[in-house]
Amino acid sequence: MIASVRGQVLAVRLDSAVVEVGGVGMFVLAAPATLAGLRVGEEALLHTTLVVREDSLTLFGFADADEKEVFEIVQTASGVGPKMALAMLAVHRPDGIRAAVAAEDHAALVRVPGIGKKTAQRICLELGDRLGPPSGAVPAPVATGSDSRKDQVVEALVGLGYPLKHAGDVVDVVLADETSDVADVAGTLRAALRHLSGRG
Repeated sequence: MIASVRGQVLAVRLDSAVVEVGGVGMFVLAAPATLAGLRVGEEALLHTTLVVREDSLTLFGFADADEKEVFEIVQTASGVGPKMALAMLAVHRPDGIRAAVAAEDHAALVRVPGIGKKTAQRICLELGDRLGPPSGAVPAPVATGSDSRKDQVVEALVGLGYPLKHAGDVVDVVLADETSDVADVAGTLRAALRHLSGRG
C-alpha cells in the first residue's frame, strides 16, 4: 500500500497531478480542492490510497488524512466505488458528507454526479455513524431544549464553514417554522442545511 507521496509537483490537471518521487512521476487522481493547493515546481505531500484492479493500479491523493479516511469509508456502502467516492469529495468537503449522512440529507448527496435518490438513501442507511459527526458537531446531550439544540446545530454549521451569525439566524428560522422536522438535533441540522441550500 502506498500511504503517501512526497515530491516535486511536475503537472496539475483538472482531475489529477503528477508528483515526482525518487525520480519516478507518480500519477495521482484527486479532488479539485486538493489539486487547487498544488503548485507546479513546488514540493507537495499527498496522503494516498492505491486501488488495485485486475487491469489497473490507480493512485488517489488527498490533502489530509481526514479526506482520505472519508474516501475509504464511503466505499463501504454498496454501489460506491473509488470514482464515485472521489466525486463526492469533489462536491462536498469531508464534513459536508458527514453532515449529509448524519442528517439523511439525500438531496445533498444527489448533487453528486452518479448518485440517484436510491443510492443516496442506501449510503445514509449503510454508513450510519461510521463517518462520525462533523468536526464542529457534538453528540446530542440529555437535555432536549431548543437552546441546547440550537447551540449544537450552530456549532455544526460553523464547523462546515458557515459564518457564526448566518448559522445562528438560519437555525432561528428553522426552529420557528412549525412545519419543519426539528424534534431533535439531526432533524434541525437537516432542516438548516436544506434552508441554506435554498430548499427550505
